[in-house]
Amino acid sequence: MKKNTFTMVDQEGKEIVYDVLFTFESEETNKNYIVYTDQSKDANGNIQVYASIYDPNDTNSKLEAITTEKEWKVIETILETLQEEIKKKQEQTNNEQ
Repeated sequence: MKKNTFTMVDQEGKEIVYDVLFTFESEETNKNYIVYTDQSKDANGNIQVYASIYDPNDTNSKLEAITTEKEWKVIETILETLQEEIKKKQEQTNNEQ
């Protein structure tokens, strides 16, 4: 399986490779979002995940910051749903062993 990645330059001029976790279009906001990670971990050991607005029709599109609480809520809801699905699959796998 080929990973979908992209590279961005941070404020210090360092190139960082990000893995795209998923993209989606929200009917609620009429915008497209990209959710991605650089595989770094936060203070609690959780992998950090980022989200931005993007234009899927423009390959040179710049990522835009998410600025509204409504947009963050849409993304958080999707992430929570995905986490629950992953937990259920892991539990099924463990029960089958």
